[in-house]
Amino acid sequence: MSLQTDTNTVKQEARSAATSPAVTGLARLGYAVKGVVYVVIGFLAILLATGHGGKATDQNGALKAIYGSPLGEGFGRVLMVIITVGLFGFALWSLIQAIFNTEGEKRNAKGIAARVGYAFVGISYGLLGFVAYQITVTGSPDASSRNSTSTAQNWTALLLKQPAGVLLVILLGIIVLCVAAYLANRAYRASFMRHLRVGAMQPRVRQMVTRVGRFGNAALSVVFAIVGIFLIVAAVKHNPKDARGLDGALMELLKQPFGPWLLGLVALGLIAYGVYSFVEARYRSVGR
Repeated sequence: MSLQTDTNTVKQEARSAATSPAVTGLARLGYAVKGVVYVVIGFLAILLATGHGGKATDQNGALKAIYGSPLGEGFGRVLMVIITVGLFGFALWSLIQAIFNTEGEKRNAKGIAARVGYAFVGISYGLLGFVAYQITVTGSPDASSRNSTSTAQNWTALLLKQPAGVLLVILLGIIVLCVAAYLANRAYRASFMRHLRVGAMQPRVRQMVTRVGRFGNAALSVVFAIVGIFLIVAAVKHNPKDARGLDGALMELLKQPFGPWLLGLVALGLIAYGVYSFVEARYRSVGR
């Protein structure tokens, strides 16, 4: 047996383990948990837009809200255990997508960018899973005290101190705007449907999923566009406090003319994105 054959065998065995029923089950739980997080973010934003309390928050804030469930601390902790497992499961699956190319991305610039994106998502959700773990273990939602805007401002300040820091932050802002354009394109073309087992859906369900997915991706595109624009503004003004995260982007919508309407529309879109994630948990092709 040649070295090449041995290497191929190892790769096949590694891929089989990475796409086993246990791992893909974790992936489906992860998609469902991601849906819960975005539904909570959207729901709190709708309350804020309609003047019924709520707040503009991000993934960390959603975890706090989930832990503080009105059904009691015990129920909140049980939810956080499930969410922690789901977030780590989604992080693991995203890294598997990047390493083993389970989505069948082409070996060109676009395909490489997609796989890098999967890796970045994996790292991001791994960090979010660690926050959920801290909340579960400590029993304190204050374990996730830092929001995405303060994190964005801290990183922007650090980058601006580096040689060519302004260019680095502008480049980061452009990358975020490219993500926004990618999401907008997904919404327009409904290209997200290619990842779903559409043959298992009834025609009316498939049509509804397409609409919900389009609305959700479009709303997320708006949020990323705001984040990207404010990163560039922070670089040009050399002021890291101009940077915004997800929560800050939602607050910027509220400050605009017809702000409550704009925030409410995007909030509904974030809920739609969460609902689409539930659909992914059920119908997404995983483990190919």
